[in-house]
Amino acid sequence: PHPAQRRGGPRADMVPEIAAAVGFVSSLLRTRGCVSEQQLQVFSGALREALAEHYKHHWFPEKPFKGSGYRCIRINHKMDPIISKAASQIGLSLPQLYQLLPSELTLWVDPYEVSYRIGEDGSICVLYEATATKPVSSYGMLTCKNQMMLGRTSPSKNYIMTVSS
Repeated sequence: PHPAQRRGGPRADMVPEIAAAVGFVSSLLRTRGCVSEQQLQVFSGALREALAEHYKHHWFPEKPFKGSGYRCIRINHKMDPIISKAASQIGLSLPQLYQLLPSELTLWVDPYEVSYRIGEDGSICVLYEATATKPVSSYGMLTCKNQMMLGRTSPSKNYIMTVSS
């Protein structure tokens, strides 16, 4: 981007967030040891480009949770097409990807925060959090994560207490 675009306002680039997401997926592939460093570099580059392209018109630093579902990368017995496309560049087939990556993985790439969850009931771990203060308006909005958690909570404790009294 032009130097002029870097001045003022919320940070519009997605570089650190995408780097965190790409680094995380690459590290998952690396731990199994079947993929060479050279392949990982090609994969990382392809994934970085694909994500930047996919997120281009869906990135709102002033409303970090807007478009969160669109940017969410998911593997739930179906491989996320962005990951499989990048993997095909290094000759990894879908069956290989399923062996290398968790069968349940959700990766949220939002402005100022990248987090993931392995397994449907796993806890959410933050990979990257910007020190930049998030706009106040984003609080109180239901994020992709909160909705999933709300959708799964059991009845609250006071509800159970009123039943037993």
